[in-house]
Amino acid sequence: MEFYNSEENNRIRHVVNWIVDITVVIAFAWFIVYAYGTQIPIAGHSMTPLLQSADVVLMDRLSYDFGKPDRFDVVVFEREDQKMNVKRVIGLPGETVQIKGGQIYIDDELIEQPEGAGSISLAGIAENPVKLGEDEYFLLGDNRDSSEDSRFSNVGNVSGKQIQGRVWIRIAPLANLELIRSK
Repeated sequence: MEFYNSEENNRIRHVVNWIVDITVVIAFAWFIVYAYGTQIPIAGHSMTPLLQSADVVLMDRLSYDFGKPDRFDVVVFEREDQKMNVKRVIGLPGETVQIKGGQIYIDDELIEQPEGAGSISLAGIAENPVKLGEDEYFLLGDNRDSSEDSRFSNVGNVSGKQIQGRVWIRIAPLANLELIRSK
């Protein structure tokens, strides 16, 4: 019986418990950073006034693993040239998007634009109705006159697989720390 109560056995048990605790904490921290802490630097002025060039935002990777993007969500998507871009979801799968007279129409109905979104002077490919596929989204920048987005053939409709996550908070500059909400 003394074998089970030996001091050496207690030390080993203590060390093993300590190693398990450290491993669990590291795994949990990695998961939180991976899921909610991917930093995305903003380059350019396509999302002005919401986001400025040189802002840094965090992306929530899990939000679209368990759901789909909603209209006006601010998302991060990967272009075919592997660049990450931040834009706002306007058109959802199965809808028809058209830009007429500087206004956005979804299925021939005028939609109310998010506060701060600029007018649209160039409709691009959306001058004619754009029918979105089963897993396609139409994305626009808030600064409509200075945004390379779904209106242009080099971006076009964005597949759900290209959407990496949802922007949820601006972390830099620290003076502008804020949650990013849809609309």
